[in-house]
Amino acid sequence: MSSKLSPELSPALNTLDKIAVIGCGQVGVTFAYALLIDGLAEEIVLSDVNAAKAEGEAMDLQNAVPFGRPAQVRSGSIADCAGAQVVVVTAGAAQKPGETRLDLIAKNARIFSELIPEIARHCPDTILLIVSNPVDALTYLAWQYSGFPPERVIGSGTVLDSGRLRDLLAQRCQVDPRNIHAYIIGEHGDTELPAWSIANIAGIPLAEFAQQRQLNLSLDEIYNQVKNAGYEIIQRKGYTNFAVGLALVKIVESIVRNENSVLTVSSLLQGQMGLQDVCLSLPTIVSRRGVECVLQPNLSEAEQSALQTSAQTLQEAIRSVMAPAS
Repeated sequence: MSSKLSPELSPALNTLDKIAVIGCGQVGVTFAYALLIDGLAEEIVLSDVNAAKAEGEAMDLQNAVPFGRPAQVRSGSIADCAGAQVVVVTAGAAQKPGETRLDLIAKNARIFSELIPEIARHCPDTILLIVSNPVDALTYLAWQYSGFPPERVIGSGTVLDSGRLRDLLAQRCQVDPRNIHAYIIGEHGDTELPAWSIANIAGIPLAEFAQQRQLNLSLDEIYNQVKNAGYEIIQRKGYTNFAVGLALVKIVESIVRNENSVLTVSSLLQGQMGLQDVCLSLPTIVSRRGVECVLQPNLSEAEQSALQTSAQTLQEAIRSVMAPAS
């Protein structure tokens, strides 16, 4: 039985809880599955250049509905995504073993130059959530190609990296990761940096907590594990999907439920931290509007310098694929 809905059925659905997923690779489908389990959306639309795959994935997910919460899962074109509150873009070339995220920029920039304007035409009021890598550069290009206000174009950024950091700290400190406030900021990639100067557990600075608990934390080792985690997983299984899928649910949840969660999403900086005209990750309040406010943490001089380097790396990557002004 086809997962496609006839047009007359669509109006019965609450489009405020409609989420579209563009790209049915491992990340897109895992996110859709996690979204279905979470019960966050009443309608989930899957779209892919391989329409048969999108339809098959939608059919399989729809078959799971009786074991979870009510939802309608269907496949369709970009036009069928109209009315979605959030459009999650995972489409693009996947990162291969030995390949950096920035190595993907030329291939995925070409895809975005056609894809994003089409999404903008059919979904003019949506919030774009960019997941494809290199996510920061592609978030910037999505903002350029869509013509949307910057608060409605968000990249998944370092939300996953920050989660990995809290997980490793939780293991070493033997505390619940939900009680740890620690962030990876900057590029989602090789120039990302841990903001150690603002990391704390239960309001206690990380270094002081380690001293109280008589812990010998190797911060450089922890940082390198976080930075290389994606590469290590890709080398072993060819892709990452589970953790990023749940990270995306958390971002979408903050938007749909207007939670005002602080997440390290990637967004356009307009003077924050002394940075302009670049998308990267800083602690950000995420609401129904998208980016509610980009926070400006009190970093050390070394961290501020590293953030500047990260921004410069991204700006160079963006310039490499942007067409020169006529």
